[in-house]
Amino acid sequence: MSIERRSFIKSAAALAPAAALPYLLAQTPAAPVSPALHPVAAGGDRFGHPHSLGFSSLAFKVASSDTGDNLFIIEHRNLMPGAGPALHLHYSQDEWFYVMDGEVAFQVGGERISLRSGESVLGPRGVPHTFSPLGSPAHLLIALAPAGKMEQYFVDASAHPELAATETFMNRYEVKWLGPSPFWKA
Repeated sequence: MSIERRSFIKSAAALAPAAALPYLLAQTPAAPVSPALHPVAAGGDRFGHPHSLGFSSLAFKVASSDTGDNLFIIEHRNLMPGAGPALHLHYSQDEWFYVMDGEVAFQVGGERISLRSGESVLGPRGVPHTFSPLGSPAHLLIALAPAGKMEQYFVDASAHPELAATETFMNRYEVKWLGPSPFWKA
């Protein structure tokens, strides 16, 4: 293949996503975005009241309303070893995990990996995933895009932590419960 042809193919491939952008934006109606600045203190919650799932504490860092429902970010603190979510998948959200402190085992699809501070992994929509700390409590930053019903899930799960990892409860929030986490201790 000649150099000119390769250059043309590379240029055309680079322009294809840009050419599709107006179409994609037209297909996704924008939700209202919060125009105000919302600083959140270290360890603080966007709304001033942290949440708990019984095995960890959660702080909302970026609310769904701040981004027109495009992004929701939470800080997961004091996540205890052997704890974590049931094995599940999101129909519409990609879920990104960043380990801030500790070591965390992840299962994404059929693969298991262990990540330490400063490492991250993506749980793509439609792919089963779960996680749990190894050895000591962990600290994670988790982003969900688009936000969907996930902020409401965590609000409601905090009010009823005993239901948070159950099939009926999770399925209400466009999350498919697939079974108990393989990391849960008997």
